[in-house]
Amino acid sequence: MDIIEKLQWRYATKKFDDTKLISEEKLQTLKTAFNLTASSYGLQPVKLTIISNKDLQKDLVTSTMGQEQIAQASHVFVFCIPTNIDTKYINAYFDRVRAVRNTPDAIINPFKTSLIESFGKKSEKDIKLWATKQAYLTLGNMLTVCALEGIDACPMEGFYPDAYDKKLNLKTKNLQSVLLMPVGYRAEDDMFADLKKVRKPIEESIFEMN
Repeated sequence: MDIIEKLQWRYATKKFDDTKLISEEKLQTLKTAFNLTASSYGLQPVKLTIISNKDLQKDLVTSTMGQEQIAQASHVFVFCIPTNIDTKYINAYFDRVRAVRNTPDAIINPFKTSLIESFGKKSEKDIKLWATKQAYLTLGNMLTVCALEGIDACPMEGFYPDAYDKKLNLKTKNLQSVLLMPVGYRAEDDMFADLKKVRKPIEESIFEMN
């Protein structure tokens, strides 16, 4: 199928087949795609926690407003953001730029200084909002990659982040959860699988200025 057919095929899966697991090869593709997702300034302020422990998945259902997809899925992807994005974090990014590209400090330093000054003026709330937007960007890309790979997924905001953070010990890693995406393969009796997509006509969604 081409990409449009794949996007027509995908839907927010409401029931997974808990007997079907994603292969290690497919999982590695998803990991790589996550790492290659675009991010503002290239800072990658999103980390991914991948859960495949079935007992833990079942335990997390109550912290996900009773949504059983969490227990049924092959894996659960938890999109997290750092609790602190500071000068140290920004310096680490530019250290990677220098190591990978061998970019001279004369080129790096003006941009690095600008970013450090910019983030230094932002409130903790504003930085969290910025990082959360990057998580949504990453989730969107991952939904498309899943479709291309024939993997079912369901984007989720309906969960209790504090409960996830506690159960996954995310605070010890200086992380906080912001989004979920269980992945796997749809159950044959998921009634939502064959429903037609409800979308606005393209001409109502897109304005062209020639």
